Amino acid sequence: MNKTIILNSRPVGKPQLSDFKIVDEEMPHIKDGEILLKTKFVSVDPYLRGRMSDAKSYVPPFELQKAMTSGIVAEVMESQNDKFKVGDFLSGMLPWREFQTSTGENLLKIDDQLAPLSNYLGVLGMTGLTAYFGLTEIGKPKKGETLVVSGAAGAVGSIVGQIGKILGCRVIGIAGTDEKVELLKSEFGFDEAINYNTTKDMTKAIAEVCPDGVDVYYDNVGGSISDGVHANINRLGRIVVCGAISIYNETKIPQGPRVEHFLIRKSALMQGFVVSNYIDKLPEGMKQLSQWLAEGKLNSTETIVEGFENIPQAFLDLFEGKNTGKMIVKI
Repeated sequence: MNKTIILNSRPVGKPQLSDFKIVDEEMPHIKDGEILLKTKFVSVDPYLRGRMSDAKSYVPPFELQKAMTSGIVAEVMESQNDKFKVGDFLSGMLPWREFQTSTGENLLKIDDQLAPLSNYLGVLGMTGLTAYFGLTEIGKPKKGETLVVSGAAGAVGSIVGQIGKILGCRVIGIAGTDEKVELLKSEFGFDEAINYNTTKDMTKAIAEVCPDGVDVYYDNVGGSISDGVHANINRLGRIVVCGAISIYNETKIPQGPRVEHFLIRKSALMQGFVVSNYIDKLPEGMKQLSQWLAEGKLNSTETIVEGFENIPQAFLDLFEGKNTGKMIVKI
């Protein structure tokens, strides 16, 4: 039988394992023009939480009793499509199934000789491209400027900080444990890092490590952490809003400091985005990330969980900060 993970119920607040269900389906058989894919690696990402709710957004919500979907690397096991041969590796958005058929549409052929397959879900996938375009297109960092990154030890944040260093910025990271703080400095090259769980006054802490203020803030978390950074933003500063994991599980929109007076007083820019905004530039981003990775300028740290049945738990672990770098499930 072929295992599939479906959305069993829509979560209220923080998702639970009971919101997912593993079901057995018949093994698929390919027809002319199709390929049979075996899942090798599955990406779990915080944004999936939004798609579990029945709310209008930039992508449709997941359907109840239907398979969950995310970035997947798969191997071609059988082929009746001239564009693909047995043994090819492909990446793209696919359902959480052990085996599935496809025409290959919207799937990218990848080379396991250039980089480990899991990298195509991380530094060379949506994660890396999100970091690259958010920082370069909205943040527009200049050499010598101060860049602050929240969720800095996570998949996107760790790459943002490294790109910031490549571009000549002074980089400050915000993470949730002392171990991650040390990792940001020792492995990812951040100049300073702050543990938000042991920091009572984030505004003061940011001011202490950013005596010249904050020029670019790459925001992966939102909430009170971001309030502290906003209070230190410089004139003509840029705030890149990539994620808001601190409030994804809230049942109502939390109230907090208003940002308008910071933006007006400092003539600052605050812009949200999704990586698909830059779909026409994806080859450019992939080329640059690949070059930096080959040159040893990017550290592609990953947290690997093994086992198809552990995909839901790996996803839940994101909200507990149990990942360093990209969270990936190996099948």
